[in-house]
Amino acid sequence: MRTLLFTTAALTALTALPARAETSVDELIVTATRLPTEAAAITGVHVIDRAEIEARNLTFATDLLSTVPGVGIARTGAFGGAAAIRIRGASPDKTLVLVDGVPVDDPSDPNGAYDASSLQTTDLERIEVLNGPQSSLWGSDAIGGVVSFTTRELDGVRAEAEGGSFTSFRGFAGAGVKTDRYGFSANVAGFRTDGISKADTGTERDGFRTWTANANGRVTLSDAVKLDGRLRYTRSTVDLDGFAPPTFALGDTPDSSKSRAWQGFGRATIEALGLTHELSVNAYDIHRDNRSSFPSSFDADRQVYRWTATRGELFEVGAEHQRTSADLSSGKSLDLSDTAVFGVAHVKLQRLTLTGSARYDDPKAYKSKATARASAAVDLGAGFSAVASAGTGFKTPTISEAVCDFCFAPAVPLKPERSEGYDLRLRWANDRVEASVTAYRLLVRDQISYVASRYINIAKTSSAGVEASLDARLTDALRLKLGYAYLDAIDRSTTRSLLRVPDHSGSAALFWAQGPWEGAVTVRGESSQSDTARDGFSRAVRPGFVTADVAGAYAVNDRLSLTARVENLTDKRFEEVLGYREPGLAAYVGVRFRN
Repeated sequence: MRTLLFTTAALTALTALPARAETSVDELIVTATRLPTEAAAITGVHVIDRAEIEARNLTFATDLLSTVPGVGIARTGAFGGAAAIRIRGASPDKTLVLVDGVPVDDPSDPNGAYDASSLQTTDLERIEVLNGPQSSLWGSDAIGGVVSFTTRELDGVRAEAEGGSFTSFRGFAGAGVKTDRYGFSANVAGFRTDGISKADTGTERDGFRTWTANANGRVTLSDAVKLDGRLRYTRSTVDLDGFAPPTFALGDTPDSSKSRAWQGFGRATIEALGLTHELSVNAYDIHRDNRSSFPSSFDADRQVYRWTATRGELFEVGAEHQRTSADLSSGKSLDLSDTAVFGVAHVKLQRLTLTGSARYDDPKAYKSKATARASAAVDLGAGFSAVASAGTGFKTPTISEAVCDFCFAPAVPLKPERSEGYDLRLRWANDRVEASVTAYRLLVRDQISYVASRYINIAKTSSAGVEASLDARLTDALRLKLGYAYLDAIDRSTTRSLLRVPDHSGSAALFWAQGPWEGAVTVRGESSQSDTARDGFSRAVRPGFVTADVAGAYAVNDRLSLTARVENLTDKRFEEVLGYREPGLAAYVGVRFRN
C-alpha cells in the first residue's frame, strides 16, 4: 500500500486544467472571505472553476472535492449514500457549507452536517474551499473550514444528457439571458440509477433518484441600487442498506430515505455614504423521511437576516440574526437563535498584505463568544511569498445533540466546542508555475461526541498536517496541478486516531485541450484509516485505495459536443467508509448543447 501511495503522491503532479482556461492563480479572487481577496494572500484556499468542472465531467460535487488537499469525503455507499465533508480532520459538522451564500448544513441531522450526496455539478459555476477556522467570518459551524458553491448564471440555452453503467441517466436543461444591467436564468438537473448494493456483503441493488430546480435573477435599478435573488429546490429518494434484526449486522435491507429541501436568497445592494450596503435575507428548509426498522422523520428550517457595509477591498462591517428550528421524529423540538456583529479589514502595502477579522456571537441558549482571525502575506521577491495566519472558532451544540433525539439526555449540559487554528504557507510562482506548501495545526476543545447512548464534551482533539500543491502550465495544450495532504488527527482524551481520517491522501489528473478535443485523466488515493467496524460499535481498519478515471469531449461544432467517461479504470474494489461498497469499472457517454 505504501508503494501505491507513493505512486499516487507522485502522480498528483499530473493534475491539470484545460489550457483554454487562462486565468492565473494570482488573478483568482476569493469571495468566501467576505472581502474579495487574491488566493495568493490566503493560507488555505482552493478554487475549482467551471473550466475544471466541465473538463472532469463528474456527476457529483463530492467527487471534485475529494481531490482537494485537506478535504476528505466519507460516503456511506455510492449513489445517494450520505456524503460528509471533512476539512483538516475536523468532524463533518464543523464544515460550513454555503450554496449561493445560503448555509445549508442540516439542522435536523444529529451532527448538524450537510449531506452532499445530491449536489450535482451541472449547475455549478465555482467552488471555493477555505481550510481552517473561519468562525470570525461565518460564525458557528466553521471550525474546520468553509465550502462555498456558486451556481451558474446562464446566457442562452444549455442542455446535457448522459447515460451508462448501472442503468444510470443524468440530464440538464437551462436557459437564461444576461447583460451588464440584468440577468435571469433557470435550469433543472436530474439523475437516476439502479445503483449497486451499498453494503459490501449485499447483492440487492440500491437505486437513487434526485432532481434539482434552480432560478436566479439580478437587475441594476440605478447606479446606486441593485437587486438579486436565487431559488433552489432539491428532491431525492435513495435506497439504503442497514442493520436489521436479529443480528443487526450491515447488509441488504429494504431501508430508504426521501428528502426535499428548498432555499431562497434575496439581496439589495445600495451605494450610500461612500459605502456599499447589502441587505439580505436567506432561508433554508428541509424535510426527511427515513424508512427502516426504526423509522423517523425530520423537519428543520433556518433564516438568516444580514446587513453589511463595505468600502472597496479595505473593510467590511456587518450584523446578522439567525434563527434555526427543528422538529424531530421523537416529538422533540427546539428553536435556536443567534445575533452577531462582525468586521473584516484588508490592508495591502507594497510587499505586505494584512488581513484581520473579528466576530461577536450571542447565541440564545449559550454564552456569548468572540472569535478572531489574522493573517499576514509577505512578498519575499524572486517569485517567493509567505503567508501565516491564526484564528479561533466555536460551534454551539446542534438541536439533536441538545435535546438528544432517541438517546439519553446529557448528564451535564453541553458546552459549545472551541477551536484554535494556525497555519503557514510558503509559495513560489511565475507566469507558468505555482507551487505551495502549507503546514497547520488545529485544536478543538470540548468536542461533542456520542458515548454510551448520550452526547458528552470530551477534552480535546488535535489535527496537524501538511498540504502541498503544484500548478504548472506545460504547453498551450497541457496544464498540470498537484495536490497531496498528510494529516495526524488524534482524540487527546484517548490518544487514539480520529475515525475516517487517513494519514495520507493525494490526487492527480492530466487535463488537455487541443482543437476540438479536451479530456482529463484523474488518479486519487488514500492510505488506510480507522473506522467503525461492520457491527456498528467496535473499531476496525479500512484499507487504503488508489483509483483512476478518464474523461473526454469532442466538439462537433460550436454548439454540440460529445462526451465520454470511464470511472475506476482498474476495476478496483474499494470503500470510502468501511462496509459500504463503491462502484467498480463504469462507463458513460453523453452530449452537450449550447446556444
